[in-house]
Amino acid sequence: MVTPATPFVLGTLEEFRHRWGWFLALGIVLIFLGTFALFVVPAATVATVMVLGWLMIFSGVVEAVHAFRVQRWGGFFLHMIGAVLGVLVGLLVVTHPVAGALAWTLLFASFFTVIGVFRLIAAARLKFENWGWAAFDGAVTLALGIMLWIGWPWSGFWFLGLAVGITLILRGWSYVMMAIALRSLPSLAAPAPGEVRRAA
Repeated sequence: MVTPATPFVLGTLEEFRHRWGWFLALGIVLIFLGTFALFVVPAATVATVMVLGWLMIFSGVVEAVHAFRVQRWGGFFLHMIGAVLGVLVGLLVVTHPVAGALAWTLLFASFFTVIGVFRLIAAARLKFENWGWAAFDGAVTLALGIMLWIGWPWSGFWFLGLAVGITLILRGWSYVMMAIALRSLPSLAAPAPGEVRRAA
């Protein structure tokens, strides 16, 4: 069915089709980086922690600037406390990346454990259609959380790097598949009037 948005969608697809090579190149680079991360998991873990630490510092600075811009607002001090904590925690993570990796792993272990238990209970109580898949998802998530807890502190040296490596590979593979799909699309550009007359 043709809608008013159809020309826009077709134009967007045509533009993406002409740029399929960029998606392919991006996918290959991400797969390469992810594979490299899997070979140097401890270094990838430290690098991930450093990136997270700098992001916390940057977010703290941004929040502090925002707090001074709206300092007449009643939540000024709450904003400043959040900004100071963000910068301090970020600096601690950046200056002590190994301890930061251990702390982040504990955080993820707690998160996976709680989420896994919640999904298992929700799936067992609600028993909606195909609820077994939700229960399976919860069981795998819970098992990952327990594995991180049992393996801590050693799990702190490999978990973040492994997760980042797998994520990069999967994201890169999805871009490669997207590039192949875009490359195989037929051209949506309208033929020139002269071509139409010749075809007729």
